[in-house]
Amino acid sequence: MKFGLFFEIQVPKPWDPDSEVRAFHEAIEQAVLADRLGYDVIWAAEHHFLEEYSHDPAPEIFLAAVAARTNQIRIGHGIKHLTTNHPWRIAEQVATLDIISRGRVEFGMGEGSNTTELHPFDVRFREKREVFEDAVRALMPAFWNTSWAYTGTHFNLPERNLIPKPIQKPHPPLWVACSQAETIRMAGRWGMGALGFAFVDPDAARAWVHAYYNAFLNAPLPLESYVRNPNLACSYYFSCGPTDEIAIERADGATFFEFSLGKYQKDGPFAAGQTSFWTDYEEWRATDKAKQKQANLARTMVIGSPATLRERIKEIRDTHIDQIVLIAQTGRTPHQDIMDSIELFGTEVMPEFQGDSEHEAWKQKVLDRENVLDDIDTTGQNTLLAVDQAVRPETKAFAQNL
Repeated sequence: MKFGLFFEIQVPKPWDPDSEVRAFHEAIEQAVLADRLGYDVIWAAEHHFLEEYSHDPAPEIFLAAVAARTNQIRIGHGIKHLTTNHPWRIAEQVATLDIISRGRVEFGMGEGSNTTELHPFDVRFREKREVFEDAVRALMPAFWNTSWAYTGTHFNLPERNLIPKPIQKPHPPLWVACSQAETIRMAGRWGMGALGFAFVDPDAARAWVHAYYNAFLNAPLPLESYVRNPNLACSYYFSCGPTDEIAIERADGATFFEFSLGKYQKDGPFAAGQTSFWTDYEEWRATDKAKQKQANLARTMVIGSPATLRERIKEIRDTHIDQIVLIAQTGRTPHQDIMDSIELFGTEVMPEFQGDSEHEAWKQKVLDRENVLDDIDTTGQNTLLAVDQAVRPETKAFAQNL
């Protein structure tokens, strides 16, 4: 099993002149510590104009800074928008980052999550899947061809040779964001790793692991002739403390992640510069619904003492998920608390589960069709979406971004 850290660069109000500076440089320190301790991947999301929720519109720059300060940890786009960027620029940036990191890039792709960030780039929400698929077809062959041109529905690219070429041949491993459970099945069909949110319970996880691999093996629908990447990664709020009580206290603001994203999904866009999400969040936390969510964190997330988390990770491992992505930089969680969590988990819990030969053997048998997975009914088995459950169904169904 692999372990990653996930960054949105959340900067809740009130702000001071150095709020963003601190958030970025603290995140880099956290990534450097994770590299020293042997964590596997640093993931960074791309978002635009989502005040308080995410202040990292250029993850390739953040990830380059991380790559320059680390030696072994993988450098993951989790994800990069294929809708608000030109395909040529995406390919150039990913290839350059792969060179800067000496071949450590994981290339996660997505569509963008809401009208606040899509409409300023002249991308219609209802067309984002179509744009995404066209962009995949447009950019991927540029990684391995010395001459490539493309004519599609949304992109017309003249014949060019993409330079530089990535170190990883023919391209870095591919992932797609899956913030709606059914998209996990689509990721399997596309042959991309599925980057998703936490599953509500082990039964749901097992059902969707089976659905993913059965789609990957039995209903392939790749968008281009890229190398397929059979992997499932799920993200969980994260806090590790010397006791369960301390860990839960440190995770007090974890649900700001889903609260603030949910506000953009339900009610955005907002007047520029006028958000008051942290104030609204503090009021929301007094509601019964919020209290129930908070009470469930220790049961559903990776929050607790080392002894508690060993049992939690065993439970997740047995579902055959490949990677646990830990979300520690949420709300106003202090930097030192995050550093302490990363270190305690990285020294006392994580090493026991890395290099899991049993899981790798199971996975190889599945891919070789020696182990045929049952089709488990996924009806009602959902991921724990990082959006408030009052999100409009049509919005939730298209949510495609971490």
